Amino acid sequence: MSEKFEIGAVVAGKVTGIQPYGAFVALDESTQGLVHISEITHGFVKDINEHLKVGDEVKVKVLSIDSAAGKIGLSIRATEEAPERTEAPKKAPKKRQASVKATSHIESTEGFNTLKDKLQEWIEQSQREDLIKK
Repeated sequence: MSEKFEIGAVVAGKVTGIQPYGAFVALDESTQGLVHISEITHGFVKDINEHLKVGDEVKVKVLSIDSAAGKIGLSIRATEEAPERTEAPKKAPKKRQASVKATSHIESTEGFNTLKDKLQEWIEQSQREDLIKK
């Protein structure tokens, strides 16, 4: 098996079976390998059947050979040029998220007080006899 094929070689094959985890590809009459679902194409593959069907002729790259187990790992993706990555459009914040607006240097009486502003008030409250639990 490993005498016929080398790791890194690009060879033609024929899809002989499809499973949820990948596609089996015959490389010759006596040798077949597996193209894992992650090696089908660039991007996410939800259903292999949307990309391949039994009988398809495909070009595959040999990724690994395990002679002891009799397994050959293949990739269709490695024979294709990767698509250019485009920058994803920026999403607008969800409506439930608050946005922070710049405020002027004039203090506002509305909204939240900072800890610094409240600290003195809390110290005074903690020292008041009528608020201390006995």
